[in-house]
Amino acid sequence: MTSPRHLLAYTLLALGLGSIAFGALARGDVYKWVDDKGNVHYEDRTDRGDAVKLAMRTPPPDPTSLADLEVVRNGDASDVYVSNRLGGPIEVSLMLTEARNVTADPELPLRQLLPANSRVLMSRIMPGAGQVASYAVGMSAMPGDPNAVAADVVYALPMDESSPWKVGQSFHGGYSHNDEQNRFAVDLVVPTGTPVLAARDGVVMQVESAFDRAGLNQKKYADRANVVRVLHDDGSMAVYAHLRENGVYVRVGERVGVGQQIAASGNTGYSSGPHLHFCVQVNKGMRLVSVPFRMVTSRGFLPLPRKG
Repeated sequence: MTSPRHLLAYTLLALGLGSIAFGALARGDVYKWVDDKGNVHYEDRTDRGDAVKLAMRTPPPDPTSLADLEVVRNGDASDVYVSNRLGGPIEVSLMLTEARNVTADPELPLRQLLPANSRVLMSRIMPGAGQVASYAVGMSAMPGDPNAVAADVVYALPMDESSPWKVGQSFHGGYSHNDEQNRFAVDLVVPTGTPVLAARDGVVMQVESAFDRAGLNQKKYADRANVVRVLHDDGSMAVYAHLRENGVYVRVGERVGVGQQIAASGNTGYSSGPHLHFCVQVNKGMRLVSVPFRMVTSRGFLPLPRKG
């Protein structure tokens, strides 16, 4: 059994590109490249051989991101907007990764909570007088409200009990349930195509269903698990992962009820075989942390340790 890390955090560099008032920012060329962790970078100059030159004034949105970073000229200044792509809140950290003769209002770095599907003006960057001005903006985003506290709720089995299933890796599983995002997770071994049911009421916050492969190469497959993230009323988030390609049957923003089919199980991402990875997470200040939960069946509670 394995654990997903798909779309948990996103980092982007966006460089200000503008008029002659910004000196180095006046250049229209943007180079795009992807680092070893899969983060997308945009720069106005690079010596990387794998960088792709883009002739545009604003970096394009990345379709796999939690949020889009947009720099819009406003006279001699530049307004920095962030758009939340998810159907629930995200926490955004914005910073100047490079700064020469510029000021920001409000000052950077800063953190801010963005509501679902919102576009927010986070800061205005202004050039100083008499010198060349240049800057680069960095952003990271994390799903969830950092003030959320997970309630002690009993979760339903996320599949029909008549389906063939068994518990594979449980809490603190030594194979892959050993980081804070997945420490309190359970892998339910089921055949591919098994209906996945909502274990608790909530709003669909995030979906991914386009991945079609699995493997044990963690670097290659860790971020390639199809997933549904459901936001609960207490701000906690359930993650249903390793779903079948095109096997998600709900939309972002849709409210789902316990027992409703939301997906079909599969074997995508960093996975050793067909199974459903389930966990409950909260945002602990730009860190996703899994929390213990109880899950009940007609046979009683699943044997999930509470501590460790």
